[in-house]
Amino acid sequence: MKENRLFTKTENGLSLAEINNTVSIPHNAGFWKKLFAYSGPGALIAVGYMDPGNWVTSIAGGAQFGYLLLTVILVSSLIAMLLQAMSAKLGIVTGMDLAQVTRIRAGKKWGIALWLITELAIMATDIAEVIGSAVALNLLFNLPLLLGVFITVLDVFLLLLLTKFGFRKIEAIVATLIATILVIFLYEVIISSPAVSEIFGGFIPKPEIVTNKGALLIALGIVGATIMPHNLYLHSSIVQARKYDRTDRKSLKEAIKFATIDSNIQLTIAFIINCLLLILGASLFFGYDGPLDTLGQLYRALNDNSIVGAIASPALSVLFAVALLASGQNSTITGTLTGQIIMEGYIHMRMPMWARRMITRVVAIIPVIICIIIFGDTEAVVEKLLIYTQVFLSIALPFSIIPLTMFTSDKKLMGEFSNSKVTNWIAWGISVILTLLNIWLIFTTFS
Repeated sequence: MKENRLFTKTENGLSLAEINNTVSIPHNAGFWKKLFAYSGPGALIAVGYMDPGNWVTSIAGGAQFGYLLLTVILVSSLIAMLLQAMSAKLGIVTGMDLAQVTRIRAGKKWGIALWLITELAIMATDIAEVIGSAVALNLLFNLPLLLGVFITVLDVFLLLLLTKFGFRKIEAIVATLIATILVIFLYEVIISSPAVSEIFGGFIPKPEIVTNKGALLIALGIVGATIMPHNLYLHSSIVQARKYDRTDRKSLKEAIKFATIDSNIQLTIAFIINCLLLILGASLFFGYDGPLDTLGQLYRALNDNSIVGAIASPALSVLFAVALLASGQNSTITGTLTGQIIMEGYIHMRMPMWARRMITRVVAIIPVIICIIIFGDTEAVVEKLLIYTQVFLSIALPFSIIPLTMFTSDKKLMGEFSNSKVTNWIAWGISVILTLLNIWLIFTTFS
């Protein structure tokens, strides 16, 4: 382990130095007390798996094909659990985040190129958050979309305020927002009276997923848009916030175990939320041939008794918009942290958080503003831009998954914690399949 420890001496020091090694871990404590101490990073990771970019796809999948595609959400979630566990292990064992390791192995020129790709991916994520929040404000308060876009700049000051209370408080706030989304959609699904037997049947793979071209396209959209590249960078960094012994094998093993459990618990919640979205689409809209292509159309459909029947009410629509707003705020926090990680890791450049956040947000709102000015202040315009942000995330994905698989498979870097042969084969298979799926998703989107 000493070799790995020396290897962590990078030019730009610790990953997210202001929070690195700051959260205390109780010694000689029981399982649950230690799990509580390690819990938190998983919540920030889970945010990327339930962002506004996935909502329309999941609900449309349920509306068109019933419960058929639940198995796709299950497979996507299992893939996410493996990749995030590998990411956490890389950070804990090497003492570096994914960007730092990639910079050391790839060199300065490739480091700059990869930084640009990842930076654009984070901006694409930020655009999705801006659109989600602006649409939510429009639906809740009837604010013009352009005004809602400008209001999202205030997220900058919200995050700066939260950082004053410590990283543990940020984790708690994110977990609370996730719980809000979960409760809202669980309530809406319960009152929609879904077919429980068909729900369980939806988790059994069926040939129609592949043979039906429409189902296959939505399945590719669910898989391709689920795994977010910035999450792999983020997880490899924030797991290092805990005060485990960086030189002790037993301590590292314990940190990996609890970080993986925390991640899997939170990703299970994200899995449940994504299932609830698809179940909501299946139970309320299956057989409906009207348009459900935008968040606004979904919002209005929940208040239309000609579409969803007697359960239609303004409350359902409002709760949907509140969940959308909560999702957008969560993405703000994780996007800022990841931006700092890749900037410091790839190009060894530090920047005050307020400046970093302001620049990222201003850059993110510019394309949204341009679209609104040129094409009009309508949800269809900005939500089409939302689709293209998901496409760019698909382009950026291989540039994070492939290095992660390479590094966690490297015995010289990871020592005894390197991937087993079985994990290696699965990880490389996932890397290749996801890359091909994302290429196909890009092709189908533009064709």
